[in-house]
Amino acid sequence: MSRFFDELETRSADQRAADLAAALPAQIARAKQLPGFAASLGDVAPAKVTSVTDLASLPVLRKSELGAAQKASGPLGGFADLSNPNIAHVFQSPGPIYEPGGNTSDWFRFGRVLHAVGIGANDIVQNCFSYHLTPAGMMFESGARAVGAKVLPAGVGQTEMQVRAAADIGTTAYAGTPDYLKIILDKAEEMGEKLKITKATVGGGALFPSLRQEYADRGITCLQGYGTADLGSIAYESEAMEGMIIDEGVIVEIVTPGTGTPVTPGEVGEVVVTTLNPDYPLIRFATGDLSAILPGQSPCGRTNMRIKGWMGRADQTAKIKGMFVRPEQVATLVAKHDEVTKARVIATRAGEMDVMTVQIESAGGDEAAYGASVADALKLKGKIEIVAPGSLPKDGIVIEDQRKYD
Repeated sequence: MSRFFDELETRSADQRAADLAAALPAQIARAKQLPGFAASLGDVAPAKVTSVTDLASLPVLRKSELGAAQKASGPLGGFADLSNPNIAHVFQSPGPIYEPGGNTSDWFRFGRVLHAVGIGANDIVQNCFSYHLTPAGMMFESGARAVGAKVLPAGVGQTEMQVRAAADIGTTAYAGTPDYLKIILDKAEEMGEKLKITKATVGGGALFPSLRQEYADRGITCLQGYGTADLGSIAYESEAMEGMIIDEGVIVEIVTPGTGTPVTPGEVGEVVVTTLNPDYPLIRFATGDLSAILPGQSPCGRTNMRIKGWMGRADQTAKIKGMFVRPEQVATLVAKHDEVTKARVIATRAGEMDVMTVQIESAGGDEAAYGASVADALKLKGKIEIVAPGSLPKDGIVIEDQRKYD
């Protein structure tokens, strides 16, 4: 088994930039042909979008917009063409939101996720992701095919049957949520069965260090993948276990929540993804997840950018004094004043009443003017605190709810 899934994983920075300069304009051109992008990309010249820097000038696409478009214009909302012969499935995720799935090789790009944990042609993967409506089961199924592994399509639940099948078939690898593998292993011990699983690729939840260590103590190497139903694979762990390496089929930006503005490298922000999948060209799709870029390259030899992994949700909408305050509104507030670099809304309680404090990062400025802008952008009045530039935490939080609900 070769160390890397393909040569794309070890490209030089110059080669990766050159490949992107060729692929990105073509992808923008494909997107422009779809009615879903008619308004947002109508005036964009694809030939001028050749880098991640160029992408930053394009609008962000949010899941709420995708859902609204699907309600108005059919199951895919004009963002994919159902007559495309490469589209073989339509999946449903909570919302509901519908996503296409393709029948070409490793359409969701999970092959390199499985390869990174060492799964290959000699393995049988017990795939415990759901095959019902949502795409996760098919994502890992297609990834297993890409690395030549066989699959037990186990799905979710019926743990005793899972143990029986794993023991009888001799499954050697697991794919599923981080905690369900422990349930299977514990049930196997209870039943007196010793399973042959030595590799696990997990997603859909947090892999806590204590749980990873428990698997290691049981002789199982467990690595995480990060993806979404809309985008497929976004990033994955390698044996180095130092952050998550960006998949070669996507472009990842980290932006200030509620905006499309890239953060300073290393700062926490929202994960925004552009896919290079020609069948479903999502451009600057906001995941709603928080992460940060890790500097340097992975010790494993893969050269693509890394992120720290999932660090929370970017959708920090809070209801204050009966009104919803959203990250987009905070971004509007910041944009009203050139000297303001950042703002943070803090919700607290005093005397059974909501209190809103707005911290504004500025070298100076008029507190009264900021108060008027807060009332205009947030539709609420609040206490204004002017703080020095660089003093607000770089944690991706723009709305901090400190109220206790227990």
